[in-house]
Amino acid sequence: MVLSVKERAKELASIINEHDSVHVITHIDADGLSAGAIAVETLKRLGKKYSIEFIKQVDSSAIKKTNQQQSDLVWFTDLGSSIADQKFNKPIIITDHHVCNMNTNFSFHLNPHLFDIDGSYMISGSGTTYLVSKAIHNKNKDLSAIAIVGACGDLQNRKYGKLVGKNSEIVQEGKALGVLAEQLDIQCFGRETRPVYKLLQYASDPIIPGISGRESKALAFLKELGIPLKEGSKWRKWVDLNNDERRTILSAIAKLLLSKGFGHQRVKRLIGEVYLLSKEIMGTELHDAKEFATLLNSTARYGEYEIGLQVCLGNRTTYLKKARSLLQGHRLNLVEGMQFAKNEGIHILDYTQYFHAKNGIRDTIIGIVTNMLLNDGETRNDLPLVGFAIKSEDEIKASARASQELIDKGLDLSIVIQNAAKSVNGVGGGHNIAAGATIPKGKEQAFLSAFEKEVKHQLSI
Repeated sequence: MVLSVKERAKELASIINEHDSVHVITHIDADGLSAGAIAVETLKRLGKKYSIEFIKQVDSSAIKKTNQQQSDLVWFTDLGSSIADQKFNKPIIITDHHVCNMNTNFSFHLNPHLFDIDGSYMISGSGTTYLVSKAIHNKNKDLSAIAIVGACGDLQNRKYGKLVGKNSEIVQEGKALGVLAEQLDIQCFGRETRPVYKLLQYASDPIIPGISGRESKALAFLKELGIPLKEGSKWRKWVDLNNDERRTILSAIAKLLLSKGFGHQRVKRLIGEVYLLSKEIMGTELHDAKEFATLLNSTARYGEYEIGLQVCLGNRTTYLKKARSLLQGHRLNLVEGMQFAKNEGIHILDYTQYFHAKNGIRDTIIGIVTNMLLNDGETRNDLPLVGFAIKSEDEIKASARASQELIDKGLDLSIVIQNAAKSVNGVGGGHNIAAGATIPKGKEQAFLSAFEKEVKHQLSI
């Protein structure tokens, strides 16, 4: 029995060293792309032959394809825990962080849940992959920066307003090397690249009453505080403000939240730790880990995996320009996706709420849209929200999100969605606060019925 995560990472490192060629299979989100990049860079430094593949989920076809691989070893990153007990005709290793079967404690499987570490906020898929990379050689500690991009992309800092557990240890290693920095600052997205009024307009955690979602109100709010909006013809961003200006804005938002009846806990969410990639240029999407992760999502979730991978690997000349172009489209798709869902209507049930986007929202971004809706200030957050989208001719993607308050009451969406999906011959899993499933088309109502029963059961215990 392996006694620690560190020892398990060393076991996987030994397996990698024993093989000449490795095929990496990873997920299509920011954490998966970051994990895949860490694996690829590690293999490159070892001089190994490698290839990489991006998939949405591990299903029977993925298993079949894996068995047909010519590589000596297959490395699953940010997925694979659900198939740890499957039979393969070649060696595999898994570095993942999703909820897994606790009886599959194999020596080739590194998952925090096997060591009583919560993978929803203490370490991400890119984090577990980094641990193996570091176990191969200490020089790979510089990859800690990409691991933190993955963690932020996975929203692992949302629960406490900072990264904790193994994530925090990775941050400290990155700081010691000078590739990472951390500081207390506003938690709103877009510190580096958005005009300040846009940062406030799109604030969602917490919602700024009367300002979030309203461009004119955000502009008026800043003018009232005497904050110059421009320097010449250039809109000022949060990173352009001095400390006094930042304090003035934060103080005014805090007073506004308290005056509208929001508690001190909500006000505390205004400020938290932000993580900076020290080697990147300030004022760009690559300097802030959260913004870097969004850039990666805009590539991988649209099938442009190679672009995001190359940006992670430092090949910026051509790929960064392409990634920024995709980012513009991604942002537009998210805004249009939210509006589409609102127009379709969110249906309220006894223990959950849902919307069905059909073909109106890509199945690869339905989870992001669902999360944004749950935090937009207009959607109820005392019920979990399920978003449906058509995945294929006979499959539906279901994404579920819940508030931290519901998780604190005992809700675990990973179990809810796994059991609900299984009841309609689908597959599902994820984290307690965010989970997804693929179910047969036409089974949405039966799925929702099973989903509600699970939620009711968990919250009534």
